[in-house]
Amino acid sequence: MRGGWTARRTAVVASAAALVLVAATAAAVVLRADVVKVLPLPSPAPSPEQTRPPLLPTAAPGGAAPTAAGIARALAVGLRDASLGGHVAISVLDAATGTPVLETSAREVVLPASTAKIATAVAALTELPRDLRLTTRVVAGAAPGEVVLVGGGDPTLSGPFTRPGYPRTARLADLAAAARTTLGGKPVRRVLVDDTLFSGPLLGPGWRPQYVTSGDVAPVMALMVDAGRTRLPPLVGPSRAPRQGDPALAAGHALARLLGAPAAVVLRGRAPAGAAELGAVSSPPLPQLVEAMLTHSDNDLAEALARQIAIAKGQPATFAGSVAALRSVLAGVLVHVGATPGAVLLSDGSGLSRLDRVQPGALTRLLASVAGADRDRLFPVLSGLPVAGFDGTLERRYRKGPGRPAAGVVRAKTGTLNGVSALAGLVRARDGRLLAFDFTADSVPLGSTLASQTALDRLAAALAGCGCS
Repeated sequence: MRGGWTARRTAVVASAAALVLVAATAAAVVLRADVVKVLPLPSPAPSPEQTRPPLLPTAAPGGAAPTAAGIARALAVGLRDASLGGHVAISVLDAATGTPVLETSAREVVLPASTAKIATAVAALTELPRDLRLTTRVVAGAAPGEVVLVGGGDPTLSGPFTRPGYPRTARLADLAAAARTTLGGKPVRRVLVDDTLFSGPLLGPGWRPQYVTSGDVAPVMALMVDAGRTRLPPLVGPSRAPRQGDPALAAGHALARLLGAPAAVVLRGRAPAGAAELGAVSSPPLPQLVEAMLTHSDNDLAEALARQIAIAKGQPATFAGSVAALRSVLAGVLVHVGATPGAVLLSDGSGLSRLDRVQPGALTRLLASVAGADRDRLFPVLSGLPVAGFDGTLERRYRKGPGRPAAGVVRAKTGTLNGVSALAGLVRARDGRLLAFDFTADSVPLGSTLASQTALDRLAAALAGCGCS
């Protein structure tokens, strides 16, 4: 989290808890490492292998099932908001049964923006081992005085431009210290950077070149420090800062400085076969990476995880290989949750591409599965969804206006591109039913992005406040 978190978290928790009580939803404060979240009370008796309590209670017994008419009444006023542009694809499911309640254009493929990260997260947790960590190494080069920095695809490797927070990430300074100790004072005259784990184009299909300069994402490489940022991101607002054009070479120069060899030559190269390891640091494990990707809508992490899925499926670690792997994994998952295999057609892992197409009904079916039958396996998706008014991309939302009553109640992934505002997540309705929802407005007028986000928050709040039966 951002600086000053410890000092302010008590007030935030108290405020969110009060809002939850006003909404007549019982809540508990759950500690997760350095993070405190206001969450619904867990169901009793977690299984022995479950290391954390569930974040959502089981459905209220005997409660009336929501109806299409009830949902439609709850959403009617909010859907008339002009900032939504007149076309909103809607999918609302009863998460307890997976039954669609209200769907309009839900089978129509739309541009999802970052709600696509829900599908990437599910694919990663389905295909990759839970103990996966992304390791960055320094090895001895082929010539005296030469070291090689070998990228393992970890975009969370931190340097001077990463603020402390959750999860605790690997540090380039620790890697350099380990290498210095192993070298025993031997001088370093040349640093090679080996970023060959990934290949192909550095920017995704359908990406805008200004995504890099505006700080939305770094060129996708297997080696970077601070996600390629050139300065500290702001304390308030989106964590954006311009990115390096070549994060891998920038990482090599940073390592040379930390090794006490600022004048060392830094070039691209490859680690010699069987080279002696001088030091290594590893990322947090996969579940924490998935959580961070969703909470902060981290595009760099999304693309890195998509590359790891490609490697696991025997595909090239390129955009094309990642897309092929994602579609292969998701095809089986979508059939499992009752959606069609072609309901999620991604061209990248982050949702930045304007070529991405997703049926909103597919995302709600994935979310219902996350909250229900597949909760143990897909738990990090649930715990990674931002909490309304509290953290991640929803931290500054639900603080005022029509969405305020749902602060601390809604858990949802945001999505924003020019002309697109989306919100997909889970909410406990007033009558106790758990609803999975996706609202995607894909005709948002120019200049109406912030207003459309407020309108989507109002829709989610309407679900939280309705009986819907």
